[in-house]
Amino acid sequence: MKSVEEINTRIREGRAVVVTAAEMKCIVETEGTRAAAERVDVVTTGTFAPMCSSGALFNIGHPSPRIKLKTATLNGVPAHAGLAAVDLFLGATSLREGDPGNSAGPGRFAYGGGHVIEDLLRGREVELRATGHGTDCYPARELRTLISLGSLTDAVLLNPRNCYQNYSVAVNARSRRPIHTYMGILQPGPGNAAYCSAGELSPLLNDPFYRTIGLGTRIFLGGGKGYVTGHGTQHSPCVARNGRGIPLGGSGTLSVTGDLRGMSPEFVRGVSIRGYGASLAVGIGVPIPVLDEEMAFFTSVRNRDISAPVMDYSRDYPDRSGEPLGHVTYEELRSGRVVVCGREVRTVPLSSLHQAGRIAAILKDRILEGSFLLSAPVEPLPGPDPGMCTIPLSPRLRA
Repeated sequence: MKSVEEINTRIREGRAVVVTAAEMKCIVETEGTRAAAERVDVVTTGTFAPMCSSGALFNIGHPSPRIKLKTATLNGVPAHAGLAAVDLFLGATSLREGDPGNSAGPGRFAYGGGHVIEDLLRGREVELRATGHGTDCYPARELRTLISLGSLTDAVLLNPRNCYQNYSVAVNARSRRPIHTYMGILQPGPGNAAYCSAGELSPLLNDPFYRTIGLGTRIFLGGGKGYVTGHGTQHSPCVARNGRGIPLGGSGTLSVTGDLRGMSPEFVRGVSIRGYGASLAVGIGVPIPVLDEEMAFFTSVRNRDISAPVMDYSRDYPDRSGEPLGHVTYEELRSGRVVVCGREVRTVPLSSLHQAGRIAAILKDRILEGSFLLSAPVEPLPGPDPGMCTIPLSPRLRA
């Protein structure tokens, strides 16, 4: 057994052994879980993908004359102004007024809140237009100005739901036309299968029962430092799980926050999804302390151990009343082809495995140089009952 405090002492003294999630798989395979637990102190994970439930909280500072914001837009994108005088919350999927973001036509790209956040990170000025109630203490009724990341009093990335622990594979099995979804364009037939996870590199799949991740966990967020503020919205830990504890569908989520000024547009990017709208791609890396042999076992998870449900988005979404068409492993998804309804179809990833690997490597380097210490959770995330939620692995989908 190790503690987070003991591991942090080793980090400060330059004695910690830190490896990426990809490296940990090989170590456990060659040395076993006991030896790996004794030798390795921290495993770094990573993911980079569109995460629609994201946004930014801004304080624009008090202009002269002062104003109590009633409505506001940033580069034409509506922001929520119901947060006292000059606080604004900008949702990543909020679309610019009049923007054809839901158009399926060629060359039609959405501009939304995620793009505004990226513009600010790139040092660009953003036009703020606002109206006010007009009060004795806040007499101004209109405001039009340019703001930048440097001119803001506060700029905080505040994401209610990120880092999904597994997710469904989206197909279009019954419609005769392409359908436009947040998982991209799904061709009929089915003609493709879209998925969105870093698989064996993904944070919550390397700690399936949330033993080391909870309220207060320090993370890599968008290129800077961030924190887990609790479980994310739609957090649903008690779903069916395989013998390794990996959920067989969407399960845990994280709510995260961090100072936008310390982040990079390399890891926080506006996304336009044709026929759906706008989103924000976010890079997140979570360091997992190897407290004991069990954590060494969890962090040795492979893509072949992770199964995702195949859902027909033409009929079972948005109400998801239907049963999955079956399950496929991430090893199969990463091969580029899976069999759905007796037909071999190509797979399309929405997440970037390359960026996920870079995040894990950067986080590893920061820990080794002593600029990033681990933090034990103040409160654990709501978790599953391991005895009630574990079932044998679902067979591969073949018909």
